[in-house]
Amino acid sequence: MATTIDEATIARHANRRIRRSNNIAGWAFAGPSVIIVLGLSFIPMIWAAYLSLTDSNLVSPGHFIGFANYTALAKDPLLRQAFTNTLLLAVMYLPIGLAAGLGVAILLNQKIKLIGFYRTCFLVPFVASAAAEGILFGFIFDPNFGIVNAGLQAVGLPRQGFLEDPSQALAVLAIVYFWTQFGFNIVIYLAALQDIPQEVMEAASIDGAGRWARFWHVTMPTIRPVTIFLLVWGLIDVFQFFDLVYTTTRGGPLNSTLTLVYYIWELAFNFFTAGYGAAVAYVLFFTSLIVTVAALAYGRRRRVTL
Repeated sequence: MATTIDEATIARHANRRIRRSNNIAGWAFAGPSVIIVLGLSFIPMIWAAYLSLTDSNLVSPGHFIGFANYTALAKDPLLRQAFTNTLLLAVMYLPIGLAAGLGVAILLNQKIKLIGFYRTCFLVPFVASAAAEGILFGFIFDPNFGIVNAGLQAVGLPRQGFLEDPSQALAVLAIVYFWTQFGFNIVIYLAALQDIPQEVMEAASIDGAGRWARFWHVTMPTIRPVTIFLLVWGLIDVFQFFDLVYTTTRGGPLNSTLTLVYYIWELAFNFFTAGYGAAVAYVLFFTSLIVTVAALAYGRRRRVTL
């Protein structure tokens, strides 16, 4: 009996040493990355939180002013304009981006010749530099020398202002943003479609389900978590929309393409009101957090219902 207890004790100690050794090895590999993430994420967040309570201009030491910056947000017309433009951009991009991504993914999920080449073509705009694409589309939609206006004029249609027209600039920017981003939706949807068990699709077909019925009752419920993920990802990405604005319109004309992140950049580095800019950044952070939690909660409730 004593021998059995001793063996069990020795085994527990051995397992404990193995787990401790594995933990040490794991942290030895993950530790540097954790330190980098903490240094580049959480510490700047804490500093920005303090900065939002001051009147700092990033040049001279700021004075602590409490929540005065947050109080001023409600009276800022440019902030309302930036928030409205960002929401409009999300409304214009997300439904079309998700629907087009799923449709193209279904087409690219076929066994045809050169399918790898076609998949690569749709992925290239996403992996290319957004700044370079912004400069390129700035030339394409140039009202005087752009190729789009040249094509319109060739078929007898009037020239358009595009990025220099306040009534068109945001819609054109949404088109450019769609071109640069929906390749990511295609890749994620394609992976999700390939993960659907073929046995399920075959069983539905044997039961008499047509192509549309299989899509609606098998494919859509299976990829719903992926759709929720892409919706959350897209919302966060739209809220962080900056590079295309910076390389094309700089928020103009007449603030028609002013977005939240570009407005934060202007506050900090053009107007030198870094404290107020940090307050706007924290409002953006909490808005993104609320939207993300709401979308995830909705997705979880839908899965429970199903």
